[in-house]
Amino acid sequence: MSTSRREFLRMTCCTAASMGAVASLGRFGLMNALAQAPTDYKALVCTFLFGGNDGNNLIVPLDSQTYQTYLTLRGSTAAGGLALPQSSLLPVTARTGNAAYGFHEQLPLVQALFSAGRLAVVANVGVLFQPLTRAEYRGKSKPIPANLFSHSDQQQQWQTSFPNGFGITGWGGRTADAVQAINLGAMFPPVTSMVGAAIFSTGGRTQPFAIVPGTTPGLQGFDASAPSTARLQSLQELLTFDTGLSLVQATRSITGRALQQSKVLSDALAGAPALVTAFPTTSIGAQLQQVARIIQVRAALGLKRQIFFCSMGGFDTHTNQIPDQEQLFSQLAPALKAFYDTTLELGVSSSVTPFTLSEFGRTFQPASGAGSDHGWGSHQLVVGDAVRGGDIYGRFPTFALGGPDDASNNGRWIPTSSLDQYGATLARWFGVSDADLSAIFPNLANFPTANLGFLG
Repeated sequence: MSTSRREFLRMTCCTAASMGAVASLGRFGLMNALAQAPTDYKALVCTFLFGGNDGNNLIVPLDSQTYQTYLTLRGSTAAGGLALPQSSLLPVTARTGNAAYGFHEQLPLVQALFSAGRLAVVANVGVLFQPLTRAEYRGKSKPIPANLFSHSDQQQQWQTSFPNGFGITGWGGRTADAVQAINLGAMFPPVTSMVGAAIFSTGGRTQPFAIVPGTTPGLQGFDASAPSTARLQSLQELLTFDTGLSLVQATRSITGRALQQSKVLSDALAGAPALVTAFPTTSIGAQLQQVARIIQVRAALGLKRQIFFCSMGGFDTHTNQIPDQEQLFSQLAPALKAFYDTTLELGVSSSVTPFTLSEFGRTFQPASGAGSDHGWGSHQLVVGDAVRGGDIYGRFPTFALGGPDDASNNGRWIPTSSLDQYGATLARWFGVSDADLSAIFPNLANFPTANLGFLG
């Protein structure tokens, strides 16, 4: 087998069908699912920006007073600060309030999507138990998320939506659980991860399928020769051998399902024509291209609802933030645009919604080394024809160190929109009922609205 032992184990451990899908893996169920083209299709595509993306330089208000405050507090790049020159920012006008903003200079494709009404910005999103003021935070009169400003804790909380830091399922997986009936009869898991095991993708009944982008899923290296046939037969016998040991049998069952699902996906992909849209040759480009190919064969998989998890790393910009963020954004924007163009190619641009997550923003005040420290709230992007684009949702923080939105005195912005609201808006569009939202986002009822309005 050409698949490495590590990749094989990772695939089998990360892959198990939801209970409904497993129950339908009979021969006639498989034939029926492959024959039916799903209708009312929808997909959510998450790109997690690991490290904590500095949203303060993703998009900048351009009204003269606010930009001047931004320049003063962040310091000009010529003097070693983080404030981007106004002349370098890519201008857009938000539909609500006719307000002027500027995207980072490496995001012209994001600017174009925003101006075309195909992309929205959700401002200052973060993990919260309930709305929180600076006085309440500093006076400890309301609960705050556990271990704020910690990468591992905040990454877990953003993926689980549990601010106390505890959770064995993610809100992506729980969203898939909630719409399981829509995928009844599907021959493939509803959640696919491009980056191995991710708690975001794991539900109570749904386990993700993990794939390495650009590879053929399943076992490789077998042919019609006698030795190869014997090896394959031995493997198949191992998977049916009854040891009487529950752990061994559970592992055997997971491995068997992984191989069966890999075969379904491999066969579906083998019959699909090549995509016309070209993707950048970057990691995130390869991930989103793989997502597009799986969406392309959605009919063969029998899925009406799918969730995907992709990621980029490198956003922990304690030093050299300006060149590092330029390089990261120069990869992110072309990949998002290529993916959007592919949804047009496939005729699903109104049915597929990509969005970003990141464990926190960064301090408004620069740190030593021409970087920034761990923050809290940050801005996120949502793309697609279902998006009420060309607008800003939520509220930007007040640019004042020690001001009303600063948890500290260096610009760690207290979120003005919660992850629960952000995720619930996506989940409701996906088909989750209002009654099920509270199980996915346990603190949603603490906020004045469950719908931020950026999806139609």
